[in-house]
Amino acid sequence: MPRPIQASIHTEALAHNLARARAAAPEARVWAIVKANAYGHGIERAYEGLRGADGFALLDLNEAQRVRDLGWRGPILLLEGVFELRDLELCSRLDLWHAVHCDEQIDMLASHKTNVPHRVFLKMNSGMNRLGFTPERYRSAWTRLNALPQVDEISLMTHFSDADGARGVTEQVAVFTAVTQDLPGERSLSNSAATLRQSETLSDWVRPGIAIYGSAPDYPEHSAADWGLQPTMTLSAKIIGIQQLAPGDSVGYGSSFVAKQPMRIGVVACGYADGYPRICPTDTPVLVGGVRSRTVGRVSMDMITVDLSAVPEASFGTEVTLWGRAANGAVLGIDEVARCAGTVGYELMCALAQRVPVVVSA
Repeated sequence: MPRPIQASIHTEALAHNLARARAAAPEARVWAIVKANAYGHGIERAYEGLRGADGFALLDLNEAQRVRDLGWRGPILLLEGVFELRDLELCSRLDLWHAVHCDEQIDMLASHKTNVPHRVFLKMNSGMNRLGFTPERYRSAWTRLNALPQVDEISLMTHFSDADGARGVTEQVAVFTAVTQDLPGERSLSNSAATLRQSETLSDWVRPGIAIYGSAPDYPEHSAADWGLQPTMTLSAKIIGIQQLAPGDSVGYGSSFVAKQPMRIGVVACGYADGYPRICPTDTPVLVGGVRSRTVGRVSMDMITVDLSAVPEASFGTEVTLWGRAANGAVLGIDEVARCAGTVGYELMCALAQRVPVVVSA
């Protein structure tokens, strides 16, 4: 039989979280962000749960082709725009909208031969200092784009650096508004955190990413449950061995965990080669048969060990939920596991290893 580990993608949860984002910004249209292969969920697997979006936003042309191949005929936005001139030919063929964030992309548009002008999203660097034109250069970029016959409608876009924290979005909104207040075009500002945390409507298009995949954008201030989000990915495995420890017995490489009293531990068919973070320390939460427990000792390539003290009935073959929803309905938020590893839920989702079988479920 196959090794007993599996990831499950929950399409109903994806649809629920998308609806939650829409309810948070009822006057805006919603991009479903499916970059990084839908945050590790798989574009094809996530599509059914996200097809209620107004558009899909992603990074590369291959992913755009995959969305079109699924039958999507609505808007698709390339969040980083094009990387070379010939990319514009595929944008024309696939009817893609694309970001423009630098002079080189305007140069490419000016050289592009097309009978159908492009819909573009002109990006401002309002303080994130990644991509985009500075506020001082934004209007001249808009003027240059607006003069090109290759360009149809110009939408206006920026990205927030601190929507999930105390600094918030006030400064960046003020910068963006001051520069764009008399420019025509739809606006797209709000990521997941801004969509959920800001009561006022900031965007004509909101761009929820991590929120639609069931992770809180501002954890630990808020959990996914606080925002009414449901887990969209479950990573589960089974116990493949039981050990009985005496006081003083150690577990795993480096003997980093030493039992203080007699205890049973379960060996679980999941390790860092499956995408579970090697850095997760003892006491990282797990669900054993739907009951909350903890890891003990170091994470190995193919195995982790878990404390069975709270689950005396656990045995060979008992389900262990590493994150997501257990068979009994109990939930272990991916953000909680990620925090133990010193990272964020995004990374755990995207790091799911290819060797892990994936199924789609409700």
